[in-house]
Amino acid sequence: MSLSNNQKRQMRSAARLYAVQALFQMEHSDQTIDAVRDEFETHRFGATYEEGEMAEGDVDTFRGLLEGAVAQQSPIDQMTDRALKATWPIDRIDPTLRALFRAAGAEMLAKSTPPKVVISEFVDIAKAFFPEGKEPKFVNAVLDHMAREAVPDAFKG
Repeated sequence: MSLSNNQKRQMRSAARLYAVQALFQMEHSDQTIDAVRDEFETHRFGATYEEGEMAEGDVDTFRGLLEGAVAQQSPIDQMTDRALKATWPIDRIDPTLRALFRAAGAEMLAKSTPPKVVISEFVDIAKAFFPEGKEPKFVNAVLDHMAREAVPDAFKG
């Protein structure tokens, strides 16, 4: 059975959300990337909870974001710091947003997805975590700045 393009898109979107959650969990629990990756792939992808069924995530997207964010954390954090105002260094922002910026930064640096798609996808994740807040607009502004640095050719013309 082959998946439709819409199903593939939904699986990549779910993988991005899982990557943000996994990066957040790694920061707060001191778990290794291997432990967190195994837990998510074994227990979270497609699991059913009281709130409903979790979407099946695209494993390759999830692994790519997680591994890219860990391997390139320093340059991603530096890129994020440059996008933030000087009064808000990355270590002062909400840990969920920090995880989100790291996952998004990893996808931007991989240059496999158009920056506008990366920004849109991660703004949607911010809306899921902060439905009432100003965070989605903040995320949009920071990611736009990061994208212009990471993939400058995408903004020419």
